[in-house]
Amino acid sequence: MGSGPATEPAREGAAAPARAIVCMLIGVVLLSLNDALIKSLTQDYPVGEILFLRGVFVCPWIMVFAWRAGGLSALRVVSVEGQALRGVCVIASSFLFVTGLRYLPLADAIAVAFTGPLFVTAMAPYALGERVGWRRRLAVLAGFLGVLIMARPGAEAMQWALLFPLGAALCGGTRDLITRRISRTETTVSVLFVTTLMVVLAGLATAPLGWAPLRAGDLWVFASSGTLIAGAHYLMIEAFRLGEAALVAPFKYTSMVWAVLFGFLIFGDLPDASTLLGAGVVVLAGFYVLRRETRGRRRR
Repeated sequence: MGSGPATEPAREGAAAPARAIVCMLIGVVLLSLNDALIKSLTQDYPVGEILFLRGVFVCPWIMVFAWRAGGLSALRVVSVEGQALRGVCVIASSFLFVTGLRYLPLADAIAVAFTGPLFVTAMAPYALGERVGWRRRLAVLAGFLGVLIMARPGAEAMQWALLFPLGAALCGGTRDLITRRISRTETTVSVLFVTTLMVVLAGLATAPLGWAPLRAGDLWVFASSGTLIAGAHYLMIEAFRLGEAALVAPFKYTSMVWAVLFGFLIFGDLPDASTLLGAGVVVLAGFYVLRRETRGRRRR
């Protein structure tokens, strides 16, 4: 979840809605499994080391994507400033989200990460000059209320660690706004390559702070994580290429089901009533915002 893919706009009258939905559903499963693998590493390795090693295994897949997109020309960078700003946002969101995985159950971290689209809606009037009506503003407030329900402020067991995925969602929302701005000049492969390279270098920069010795048995976990996240990004990009955003975007929320399942099977965690209620409010708010934005686009 820390670094979602840059998506290309769906083609008018996209003719493969079933394939688009299947791509999104499979991509969500792969991304959720990746988050579970990363969480399993957080107790033994520093965040910077995890992001570096995972990124190393993502890079070969990006070269494959570039080859399929026409070769090295697909990696051309036009907006250096935009790419750099987006990379900084992804670095921040990645570090925050993986840190949150260290302290939180998988389902809790992913549920809070669903506030990313709400941040996009809240910031759109200021960053993009888009009009946001009072209904969507209320939906954004409701979504953040859902986070408060999960955090349980004032309770003895208040989950301060939820601030990590919440910060990751804020950085992710900023990343998405920047992606909208640069999508006219930058290819998807170019954006993925620059962002991954920046995350790898940022992770490498933490080496002087102390890395844990790499166990040979964990190498396959890092390799699997890199493969999963690359495959997930590719499939989710394909989903938006083959179908309209209004059709495929809601299927992202199926990751909550997988988060609960993987959290229970791998870590023995089950969300409590507050987490389920708060997550439900966040998801419903996200659905409503998506519905209103889709209506607005159609009117325009």
